[in-house]
Amino acid sequence: MSRIGKLPIDIPAGVTVTVDGSVVTVKGAQGELSHTVPAPITAVVEGSQLLVSRPDDQRTSKALHGLTRTLLHNNIIGVSAGFSKALEIVGTGYRAVAKGQGVEFSLGYSHTITVEPPAGISFAVESANKVVVKGADKQAVGEVAAKLRKLRPPEPYKGKGVRYEGEHIRRKAGKAGK
Repeated sequence: MSRIGKLPIDIPAGVTVTVDGSVVTVKGAQGELSHTVPAPITAVVEGSQLLVSRPDDQRTSKALHGLTRTLLHNNIIGVSAGFSKALEIVGTGYRAVAKGQGVEFSLGYSHTITVEPPAGISFAVESANKVVVKGADKQAVGEVAAKLRKLRPPEPYKGKGVRYEGEHIRRKAGKAGK
């Protein structure tokens, strides 16, 4: 039995989970998410818990069991508390400014870069050097944060660029002087 897949998922107060065939819909304060459960796996709501089970011990069933449970658990956490990813901007003159719903970045290019959030995602500019990506869908939050980091990835010599909060950049020595 899968160690992760066999664990029941507790449904917190204020979150409703409905199972309609193979589609599990989760509604909460942060929004609504749905997930289609793959064919051999079944999801059942019993009381205040969501149980995920598999019919046999085939390799694909075992793999999908833990994965499906984790994805449903992430949906429940997302609609109740939400997910966030913080980005730091390091470099002289590098900064971010809130522009309506989006963020305008000055990253050393000859122009500024304005990024609008996709549906279900919001940006918070805590300071000129810190941007927080928030949303209910964990995968979407991570993807948007990765796209923002890709605007100016941190370089190894001075460490300038956009990085995740707490990310360690391996530094290079550079040229040796005379």
